[in-house]
Amino acid sequence: MVRHPFMRSKLFVPGARAELFDKALASAADAVSFDLEDSVAPALKAQARRLVEAAVSAATLKSARPLILVRVNPLDSPEFEADLHAVLRPGLDLLNLPKPGSAADVLRAVAAIERAEAANGVTQPIGLLVTIETAAALGRAAEIAAAHPRVVGLQLGLADLFEPLGIARCDPANVHAAMFALRIAAGAAGVFACDAAFADLHDLAGFRAEAQMAQRLGFIGKSCIHPNQIDAANQVFRIDADALAAAQRIVEAARNAGDRAAFVVDGRMIDPPFLKRAEAIVAAAHASIPPT
Repeated sequence: MVRHPFMRSKLFVPGARAELFDKALASAADAVSFDLEDSVAPALKAQARRLVEAAVSAATLKSARPLILVRVNPLDSPEFEADLHAVLRPGLDLLNLPKPGSAADVLRAVAAIERAEAANGVTQPIGLLVTIETAAALGRAAEIAAAHPRVVGLQLGLADLFEPLGIARCDPANVHAAMFALRIAAGAAGVFACDAAFADLHDLAGFRAEAQMAQRLGFIGKSCIHPNQIDAANQVFRIDADALAAAQRIVEAARNAGDRAAFVVDGRMIDPPFLKRAEAIVAAAHASIPPT
């Protein structure tokens, strides 16, 4: 189960667009998420499911590949269980569960996932990236994230969250409020947080600004809906060389601090919370995993 993925950029690929699959897998994205939900018209759901099943089976056999995710249809959709039986195969890294409203929904989904895994011969449990997309779910996000050990991360779905409520996405204060709430919920549950997609394909400055906001809040990466967004996400969420060097100085000073719980590095007082953050940065750099 992938608990702390290296996922600065996660590229969505419509499940019915097989001509895009190879290009997505060969891109610089850290993760590719095949989508069976919003980007697939109802009449094409069954066809997309077959295409994604084949693509996932082929991709997971390759040694050099991005992380492989699949976003299935929601729990109460008639497509949900068919999606699970198609894509829950050995080698799938994470399953993206959209629109759960409660911890009980997560438990229902896990029961269905376990049945599909057993039927498909999956012996290593596949983790869940859960998308928070309603006001009710955001209010319960910590409970949702802690509902089952399979939940390894939370993701924002800002279009579904904002549009029904008339909340303007163009106001950074609104976006920051939602990001902050999700990050605190993820932190409470001990899981990572991944940022939402950005719909304006021509506004790379806006994409970068939103990614920078997410990075400052401790998100591990951002969703992309077009290859032209990947480089910006990878740059924003890279481990900064200066921050890593500072963290290494803190960790080294802690080794030499003896029984002192607080000490000074670079003119700053360092006590346990700052040391813990520095240790996470150093560990992340060694493992090529962003700190959470």
